[in-house]
This record gives sequence, structure tokens and C-alpha cells, in this order.
Amino acid sequence: MDAKSLTFSFASSGTPEADAAAKRLSRRYGQMPFGQADIVVALGGDGFLLQTLRETMSTGKRVYGMNRGTVGFLMNEYGEDDLPERLASAVAETIRPLEMQTVDEDGATMDALAINEVSLLRQSYQAARLRISVDGKVRLEDLICDGVMVATPAGSTAYNLSAHGPILPLDAPLLALTPVSPFRPRRWRGALLPKTAVVRFEILEERKRPVNAVADHTEVKSVVSVEVKESASHTATLLFDAGHSWSERILAEQFKY
Repeated sequence: MDAKSLTFSFASSGTPEADAAAKRLSRRYGQMPFGQADIVVALGGDGFLLQTLRETMSTGKRVYGMNRGTVGFLMNEYGEDDLPERLASAVAETIRPLEMQTVDEDGATMDALAINEVSLLRQSYQAARLRISVDGKVRLEDLICDGVMVATPAGSTAYNLSAHGPILPLDAPLLALTPVSPFRPRRWRGALLPKTAVVRFEILEERKRPVNAVADHTEVKSVVSVEVKESASHTATLLFDAGHSWSERILAEQFKY
């Protein structure tokens, strides 16, 4: 990328800190409409970056996050100097979301995309009971748990990590299948699946033990079945500073104690 010709659209999460940063950067580097800019610079935290990635899904638009939030694991460090040069040398990573298809208790279907994970969570005090199939073969006949998720590499450091799931490099051809507080089988800690896998969840005793399905921020209540697979048609492009790549962050995270 030619640093001198780059155009930007600065997007704020709406917090005072992010709004102030967007104003300063716009004055310094110019502000193009969202659809016309070469690069969308998302100012906020990981949640806002994911929202921006969803809005630019399959457009070819490149998104660069700068941390004006709290955790910011997916974000680059905030800095206002030499931004065109910084972005010209940034490393691009292509992210493929998960496709979730649900069937609820009334037989209605719904589709949604998830960049981080698709999770199934108990709706009441009763633990969920689930049957899990992978590529049409039942792999776990009866899982009793608070929930379970399928996480992408991009989402492996989010809810998946909190549930003691594995951290996946962004270019790993894998998905993480991770339970949340499994009760039976007590020792089951999940599985690593090829990214081509189609995972199907069937809810057992769905009226006694209702379950909700969530694709990032899209929630479907009282589902009876959920199918999850990596999208073959949707992509998003995320930029990382050359000296602070996703791979480096993944390695660093695994050596924290």
C-alpha cells in the first residue's frame, strides 16, 4: 500500500475517549465516507471492532483497530503519529465467520453470522442436555452442561478462553468446540475440529431444559437444534501492526502466568 495515497474513515465506539480520538485523527488525516475509504480505523474496544468487521463483511474493506476501550486484545496500540506509514506496512489477516442456523420450538429457522463464536447456553436454573454430531456422526450422545460453544481462531481468546478452551493461531485451520461447566461427562473438556467440520447440536428435554443460541450478539431463544459451520462465502479483513502481529500476541498470551 502507498502510504501517501491512503484514505481513511475513522469510526468511534461512541465513548468520550474514542470520540475525541476520532476528531483529532480526522482533522490530521482527513475523513472519507465509510464506503469510499481505503481503510476503516475502528476506535474503541474488541466489541466495537467486531461490530465494524460485521459491517464491512465481504466488501473487501480493510479494518484497523486502535484501542480506545478496555481489553483490546484484537486492537493495535493507539498512536496518532505516522499513521499512513504504519498502515502501509500493516499485516492483513483474512477472517471467516461462522454460519449459525437454528430451529426453535415453533419450527422457525434463523441464520446468523459469528466472528467470535456460536454458543448455546441454558435458559433457566436447569442444566442443558445436548447431543453433539460432527459431519453427520454423533460424537457425544448426552452432554449435561451450562453451555457449549464453537469458536473461531479470532474468537478463541474471548469467551472460549474464559471457559478454558484452547487459544488458536489466526491461520490455524481449526475450530474449538468448548463446553461451559460440563457436569456429565465430567472430564470432557472439548475438542479441536477441522475448519471444514459441520457441527450439529440437538437439545434434549428442550421444554424442561430450554436453551438459547447466540452468534456473537444475535440471540435466538428456545432452540431445538443448531447447526454451525465456517462460512465459505463471507470474509472480513483485519490489519495488524507489522511488529505486533496476531501470531505474536497468541504466543505471548500462552506464556502469561
